Amino acid sequence: MNAPKADLYAYDLSGAVWRKSSASGGEGECLEVTDLPGGGRAIRDSKNPDRTPLCFTAREWEAAKAGILAGEL
Repeated sequence: MNAPKADLYAYDLSGAVWRKSSASGGEGECLEVTDLPGGGRAIRDSKNPDRTPLCFTAREWEAAKAGILAGEL
């Protein structure tokens, strides 16, 4: 079951396991991602890990991935 969008920002991410894309270079300008309940994802800027991450529902995340893979984003 997908979590409602507003609920995604209520999750405590202080103990989250963040990972960088294998395509990330060594420039230090990377996005990190972590899983959220219900298939959602949160992303953050690796240079500013204390900023509030952006949270996406499972449907939003799949749409973003599809757009990236299709070269639309």
